[in-house]
Amino acid sequence: MNFLKAIFGNKEENEIEKSEEEAKKNFDILKYDGIRALKTHQVEYAIKCFSHALELQEDLEIRDYYSQALMNNNDLTGAYEQLQKLAEAKPRQVEIWIRMAEVANMMDNYGAMADACEKALMTDAENSQVYLLYGKACLGQGDQPNAIAMLTKAVMLKDDLYDAYLLRGQTYFEEGDIEAADEDALLLLKHLPDQEETLLLKARIEKARENANQAIEYFTKAIDANPFCLVAFEERGPLRQLLGDSVGADEDAKTAQELRDQLNSVSKQGYGGQDITQKVLQAYKDVDAYGIMGNS
Repeated sequence: MNFLKAIFGNKEENEIEKSEEEAKKNFDILKYDGIRALKTHQVEYAIKCFSHALELQEDLEIRDYYSQALMNNNDLTGAYEQLQKLAEAKPRQVEIWIRMAEVANMMDNYGAMADACEKALMTDAENSQVYLLYGKACLGQGDQPNAIAMLTKAVMLKDDLYDAYLLRGQTYFEEGDIEAADEDALLLLKHLPDQEETLLLKARIEKARENANQAIEYFTKAIDANPFCLVAFEERGPLRQLLGDSVGADEDAKTAQELRDQLNSVSKQGYGGQDITQKVLQAYKDVDAYGIMGNS
């Protein structure tokens, strides 16, 4: 009896081992096929591979890749859910909270964005990028004073974080603090003299000061930086008219209308949704851009 039990017991154990080996083999195939598909922009196939792989075995690295694939497919809610699972498994990994904040920003979910920033600061209270994101979250919630405070903290921690200076300068301007806005604009012009958004900010500051000539100068520089800068044409035209340059004003109005028509045409053709994809591709040039899975 014991002899028969031993024989059948071994057979059963062998079947279990064989099944486990088969599952492991299938998991590896799905994982590496998915990674390869993601790198070659076969996003839908990558999503299928990662989804099936996770049904076979829990794997944080796969969830990381899965979140990126979902983002590339404009499924921001799905990507956020995967990042939540990563955060539950690795709550001390600040990069995960940063990515959650970035995805929440794309979703216009500023409450979730602020919450992710809070969690990130519990892990790393001196992270300038987190304060920049927190500032954006505050702005999204209409809290300009706290946004300015967060952006100020960001530049205190990293004095060359120019995105924070720009956002703070724009916020100061919208709040009517022209002098504070100009301080940030001048700093940015010193370091980024050809940056379109900086030039637009400075142009609007001079316009608010009723310095039409200077405002036109900076709007022109913004157009030189980006010949398709619609708002620069829209805002420069009336200033030219104010100074008696009717021909220049008409030219700006005509160019602005042409640009609006082009934008509407592109939107009708269905390309407007590519903005998110482009942001994702820029943020994740490499598959594990933040090195999440390489750190504990």
